[in-house]
Amino acid sequence: MTLPTGARNVPQRAGGANPRRGAARADEYNAPRRRGGARVSAQGSSIPRVTPCAQRVTREGEALIRTDFGEFRFLGYRDAGGLEHLAVLQGDVRGEAVLCRVHSECLTGEVFHSRRCECGAQLDLALQRIAACGRGVLVYLRQEGRGIGLLNKIRAYALQDQGADTVEANLALGFAGDLRSYGVAAEILRDLGVASVSLLSNNPDKARGLQTAGIAVQQRLPHVAGVHAENAAYLRTKRSRMGHDYPEGALGGGGDPPLGADEGVDEGSGEGSEEG
Repeated sequence: MTLPTGARNVPQRAGGANPRRGAARADEYNAPRRRGGARVSAQGSSIPRVTPCAQRVTREGEALIRTDFGEFRFLGYRDAGGLEHLAVLQGDVRGEAVLCRVHSECLTGEVFHSRRCECGAQLDLALQRIAACGRGVLVYLRQEGRGIGLLNKIRAYALQDQGADTVEANLALGFAGDLRSYGVAAEILRDLGVASVSLLSNNPDKARGLQTAGIAVQQRLPHVAGVHAENAAYLRTKRSRMGHDYPEGALGGGGDPPLGADEGVDEGSGEGSEEG
């Protein structure tokens, strides 16, 4: 297997690549902001507001935006490393058992409709489910390519085209299989007053990450969408090598019934990138 151009001297993330799967992005999340006090008063949405807990994220903007799935409040946040994230919500999300999707950025899937992954369909389905419930939040994290970044994800795709699976490609580039962290998501949820969530995810690590960061997960609901023949092998790799859960029959093959044509199946349902 030949590494793609530029892959032999891969730039490292802040803090370096951690060999443990799901390792936190230490430099961005472990050092608290040093501000003049525990709170920054805000008299308008244009003035950043520091979350009082660990001062790791600031809320820096808010607007109502109408989408194909209804009208949502979009709240913009900035983390201690300067990355921008979003909370997209409907209804009063303060309190318990809030319907929640924590979704990591996937430019290729969400903007360019890549057939390698199911990320775009999962994003759409999450907004549909929140709109149907009338109460819920999607936290959109800038963790492209399971945390390795867009350009390294493209390099990983080149390795997958040579026969590597999604985990092997990350390892060949010098990264763990999954570098995402959910501490910032937990800070955003706390800022919104969310005490516990019903999490839309097939990924047990995501639930554990939120709970470790102090957000109770009352239940984890299957969130399967965008499954088709071109990404089924990738999804099976996530199930077999990364521990993702899928309802019986959702992925086809390996004893599962054949794949269906629907790419946005609620609660049921080649190698790709990040979500789960």
